Amino acid sequence: MKLPRFFSSSAYDMAIDLGTVNTVIYVRDRGIVLNEPSVIAIETLNGIRRVKVVGNEAKLMMGKTPANIQAIRPLRDGVIADIDVAEQMIKHFVDKALGGASRLGRRHEVVICVPSGSTMVERRALRDAASNAGAFRVQLIEEPMAAAIGAGLPVTEPRGAMVVDIGGGTTEVAVLSLRGIAYSNSVRVGGDKLDDAISSHVRRTHNLMIGEATAERVKHRIGAAVPPDGEGRLITVKGRDLVNGRPAEITISEAEIADALAEPVGQIKSAVMAALEQTAPELSSDIIDEGITLTGGGALLGRIDEALSETTGLPVKIADDALMCVAMGAGRALEDAAYEGVLAVA
Repeated sequence: MKLPRFFSSSAYDMAIDLGTVNTVIYVRDRGIVLNEPSVIAIETLNGIRRVKVVGNEAKLMMGKTPANIQAIRPLRDGVIADIDVAEQMIKHFVDKALGGASRLGRRHEVVICVPSGSTMVERRALRDAASNAGAFRVQLIEEPMAAAIGAGLPVTEPRGAMVVDIGGGTTEVAVLSLRGIAYSNSVRVGGDKLDDAISSHVRRTHNLMIGEATAERVKHRIGAAVPPDGEGRLITVKGRDLVNGRPAEITISEAEIADALAEPVGQIKSAVMAALEQTAPELSSDIIDEGITLTGGGALLGRIDEALSETTGLPVKIADDALMCVAMGAGRALEDAAYEGVLAVA
């Protein structure tokens, strides 16, 4: 039974992909309206904390703030690490997506994407954060299901489809059929772990300390899951020399970065292989025809599709607009009655 929706309007209903690295908001009948980093800057003045900036502006402050300002990422490994800060961030993003705060307070239905491996406590934290940010009714959708819908896979049919969603904090591997998840596996490896692997390698090999933003830039420019022939592309990296404490710069190669990323990429491969081993034979035969679909920001890592294809022996394709797949899928599940049953009331 649906509750009466006083002062609510379906025009404000939305789906939120609250990611470790980026938050994407889909508004009913309008599509994607916001895609910004999941970062919030908190300023402390005379002992009072207040939100200074959120999203793109806050990301520019990462690692560069004075003592009275903190740039915080309130999500880690796909779940909320700091609920109060996450709540304020969601509220700001929702207001921005809807064109500014309303004096009366808008009441809307919200669908939030959750990692398939998240606990009930973590799901409750997401629900509470969305409710306190002004949601009238909160529903949850598992990330692999949303990713599969967004990628256009046949999740409503009696046909197996396999999706690998490589996000900032987690990699979700799932086999879907008939609006349900036949098998899912979530490993806490994603874009953040790839950045950490690059930072650690540069520190260990070159005695150079680099920041999060620099590691991310290296990953985007020359990151690769399969080593190139020879050295590959080169990039100049700046940081702090750990031997003499002075600023320094070095040049690193694509082959070196591929070597640094071998361990986290290996964990993603292991998760995919574990899923294939646990899949029912009839679904396995469908996956041979359909192949594996990659979504999420991690799907944009150079030659990750080649690495997985080599390991599994199956065709691997990267979804169109891989970054937006989860939010698009959650939005379609909210709008389209064909997907009824994939949403769970929080």
